[in-house]
This record gives sequence, structure tokens and C-alpha cells, in this order.
Amino acid sequence: MARVFSYVDVTDSGFIAAVLSIAFNPFFWNVVARWEHKTRALSRGFGSPHTACYCLGAVILLLNCVRSHCFTEAMKSQPKLEGLDSHWAYYSGLAIMAVGTLFVISSFLALGFTGTFLGDYFGILMEAKVTCFPFSILDNPMYWGSTAVYLGWSLMHCHVGHLSYTSVGKQSTLPLLAFPATCTALQCFLAPVNE
Repeated sequence: MARVFSYVDVTDSGFIAAVLSIAFNPFFWNVVARWEHKTRALSRGFGSPHTACYCLGAVILLLNCVRSHCFTEAMKSQPKLEGLDSHWAYYSGLAIMAVGTLFVISSFLALGFTGTFLGDYFGILMEAKVTCFPFSILDNPMYWGSTAVYLGWSLMHCHVGHLSYTSVGKQSTLPLLAFPATCTALQCFLAPVNE
């Protein structure tokens, strides 16, 4: 295990930026969504819950671009693990990334924009809980899919350091997973917000 950690330079500024952006994003959007649910401040400020949700969605997408950029830049400065520099690791990473992408895209298609970007916190509710694929086989498929994408990318590029980023990303979402799932599961019982 000590040999694996010798491949991670935790003092590298790129590594620190990647870890911070990976940990910050789910914290930010969940705090903002809960604040909106309690205060309706964004809905009032933007004039409607839909506009506010679309704006938060745009901010989340921007933060995800920053996170991906930090992840990629950090990869350039971290050493590679020679043991992962093989066809089996590359194709395993590619397969994991493909499954992760399938979960993310199919989740988005099942939920739509407002369902994906925390619309239930804005009072934008679906008629029923989504139970089609990938929700029929996995709770929180977008979180798991995103984690799989980063894990696959790390394996494809032989970076142990990025396996630690993937771990940070998953660990930062674990405490938050109960809340979005709970809110989505209860959304059929909540009254929609009038615009």
C-alpha cells in the first residue's frame, strides 16, 4: 500500500485543486438546493422556480466543467503506475467509463433537466417516482455513474492519484446521497409550488 501512495503527490497544487473541486461540488449544490427548499429565495429572485432551477443547473454544469478541468490538469502532473500501463487496464477503464456514461445519460433522460438539477427542491415535481432504467437497478445512478467515469478515466491513463480523486468524489457524495433520494422519493407527497 505504501508503494501505491508513493505515486500520489499530495503537495501538488493540481492535486489539491482537483480534490477541493471534487469535494466542493456536491456540497455546494446540495446546500443551495436545501436553502432554496426552505426559503424559496432563488425562486423569488429569479421570478419563477423553473428559471431558478435552470440557473442553478447552469452553475452546476459550469462547476462540473471546472472539476473535470482540474481532474485532467492534475493527471498531467502525477506519476503513472507502470503496472496499470497495459491493454487490460485500458480496456477495463474504457468499459467502466462506458457503463458510467450510460448511467449518467440514461438518468438525465429519465429525469429531464429539472429532475436532474434538483427541481424537486424548487417545487418542480414529477407525477410519480422514476423507476425506469437505471433507477430500476441502482439507487442514485447519476452519482455512481459519475464515479465510474472518473474511475475508468484513471485506469485508462494509469494514474493511481486519480484513483484517490475518485475515492474523494465518492466519499464526498456518500453523506449527501440520503437527502436527494429521500426528497425524490417523497416528491409525490409534496405539493407543487405555484408560479
